[in-house]
Amino acid sequence: MPDNQSLTPLKMLLFSFHATNTIIISFLPLYLEYKGLNGTEIGWVLAVGPLAAIVAQPFWGYMSDKYKTVKYILFICISGLLISSVVFFQMNSLVAILLAGFVFYFFTSPIGGLGDSLGQRRADELNISFGSIRTWGSIGFAVSSLIVGQILTEIGIQYMIWPYLFFGTVALLVTFRLTDVKVDSDPVQFRDIKMLIQNKPLMLFLFFIMFITMTHRASDSFIGLYITQLGGSEGMVGVAWFVGVASEALVFALAGRWFRKYHTLMFVIIAGILYSVRWFVYAAVNEPIYIIILQFLHGITFGVFYLAALEYVTRLIPKLLQSTGHLMFYAIFFGISGIAGSLIGGALIDSYGGGTLYAVLGYSAAAGAIFLITYHALTSKNRVREQ
Repeated sequence: MPDNQSLTPLKMLLFSFHATNTIIISFLPLYLEYKGLNGTEIGWVLAVGPLAAIVAQPFWGYMSDKYKTVKYILFICISGLLISSVVFFQMNSLVAILLAGFVFYFFTSPIGGLGDSLGQRRADELNISFGSIRTWGSIGFAVSSLIVGQILTEIGIQYMIWPYLFFGTVALLVTFRLTDVKVDSDPVQFRDIKMLIQNKPLMLFLFFIMFITMTHRASDSFIGLYITQLGGSEGMVGVAWFVGVASEALVFALAGRWFRKYHTLMFVIIAGILYSVRWFVYAAVNEPIYIIILQFLHGITFGVFYLAALEYVTRLIPKLLQSTGHLMFYAIFFGISGIAGSLIGGALIDSYGGGTLYAVLGYSAAAGAIFLITYHALTSKNRVREQ
């Protein structure tokens, strides 16, 4: 079928980009530790990514909406990813790593959001589940975490740039085959972004989910160090990510079956509660094998939370500003939350260890779930009044 064929490059893009993302998320903290950085310094480097994302994601989203193209913005960002990663991995001093890291993340951070924005739009055009497209990103993440983890155990963490460049090159090549978005409206103007900022339900929702997304980002950054603290290896870190992302892929693949039946905000709240339970359990374990086994909860928490939150945000933003709105969501999820998660997480794991870090994450996720329950009650009352 032509429609399925037109989705193949997009699925391949998500597969290959998330394969590169795995390498950074799963193994960069271990690579920086190899370079001689301590937990707090690693936290600073990991916080540079989200800091760059706060600037880069709205900027590239605005450029995408202004010029009515996702395809060519993706090409520019992936080209930047390849060039800047070579420089980033050559740096040795903390200051040089921070500066090169900012440039590197400026190009890499919008790619996931733009790919998902394109996927959401193509799913709407073809009347299919977005999860059936997005699951290929999770498959790429899972395959890469398993294979690259084993490779790096054998050859050494210092060679992680080579698998990164391989998957990045594949991502660049498939952009030439992408089907771009079709937008019939006038080009977006800078003043139109005020519509998003003045959207109170959107702003409140993005603020409340930060209490949960911050915990997700902190765990992403430090789960590898926590596993090694408990006595695990790089290979075990890769297996842990594989288990987590395999369950995430399953959730994405099946999401279309149950998503339409219930209010998406309820799924966000349920996922927030499960996040809290997950972190408290992680805090209590004392063997790395338990973390690996419990990683199946990643799919149930992140998979459900991300899909439901993205769909809820899509309903709150006008079609004219879809890329900008989606990347604003991404800037909160992976930007501001990432800065807080990396800095607080780095200080906690350095001073008190991984158990204390995960206990704090449990309390934060619980607070976020309570805020979202209150938000749901208030928005439901407003809808009843309007009707």
